[in-house]
Amino acid sequence: MRKPDGKIVLLGDMNVGKTSLLQRYMERRFPDTVSTVGGAFYLKQWRSFNISIWDTAGREQFHGLGSMYCRGAAAVILTYDVNHLQSLVELEDRFLGLTDTASKDCLFAIVGNKVDLTEEGATESGEKEGHNPSKAGGGCASPRVPKQVQLEDAMALYKKILKYKMLDEKDVPAAEQMCFETSAKTGYNVDLLFETLFDMVVPVILQQRAEGPPQTVDITSCKPTERTRSGCCA
Repeated sequence: MRKPDGKIVLLGDMNVGKTSLLQRYMERRFPDTVSTVGGAFYLKQWRSFNISIWDTAGREQFHGLGSMYCRGAAAVILTYDVNHLQSLVELEDRFLGLTDTASKDCLFAIVGNKVDLTEEGATESGEKEGHNPSKAGGGCASPRVPKQVQLEDAMALYKKILKYKMLDEKDVPAAEQMCFETSAKTGYNVDLLFETLFDMVVPVILQQRAEGPPQTVDITSCKPTERTRSGCCA
């Protein structure tokens, strides 16, 4: 199997819909709810590049694995639920520190999922994607609620991330380009999210190639160290 040229990682609290977003894009379906254990990934061919997309568990017991999955990542998708403000707060409090192992040129997208459940997003997501939100995924219509997290809140977090990473706003994509609202259920903005990131990640991959080999170890090429016995019979 060809090694990936770059890596994108989804981070966020449990039940924000990371797995559903990824499966909506890669498998064109809205899956039954299943919690991710540890991590899982897909490979996506984009132009001539092979990109791995990692789905990570949001549960507390798997939290420590996040920094391992983020190692060398070209982009991180920080995902929250637009109906739960705490899920946005958790991105800064629990998940941002995990990205310290990502590439120094790592891109950050902030994604508010489940917009189909909001009063504002129900009509918009159905009309723009060309299908009825009440029928998407085969379920009954859910009660619509006012959106708890506004896009401006996500943009404010994006600017905090730039300060945390000591990045100049002039040198990175604008918050308006990197903050999305999506519905894994209806498909609203899901293709836009991933394909915008793929296009942005390609220059990062090329830059990483120009700077030299990735700082990772290929365990298949490592030979075991020969052991010698110690003591009088050595």
